[in-house]
Amino acid sequence: MKQLDVIAAVLLVVGGLNWGLWGMFEFDLVATLFGGNTSLLAKVVYSLVGFAAVYQAASVGAIQRRWRLASA
Repeated sequence: MKQLDVIAAVLLVVGGLNWGLWGMFEFDLVATLFGGNTSLLAKVVYSLVGFAAVYQAASVGAIQRRWRLASA
């Protein structure tokens, strides 16, 4: 499960950076990298970021417990 936690965290960072770039400069990095915001690849990335957010929100307590046990 830790691998899924790390993947979700990376996707959330990608999403956060993309939103930050959009908010500051109206620049959509995902769309630029994957051929526009309506391209299939961009939609996949946007969807994965959304799923990662739902996963993190739904399992934040379990993630905290796992990481606390692993670091002890």
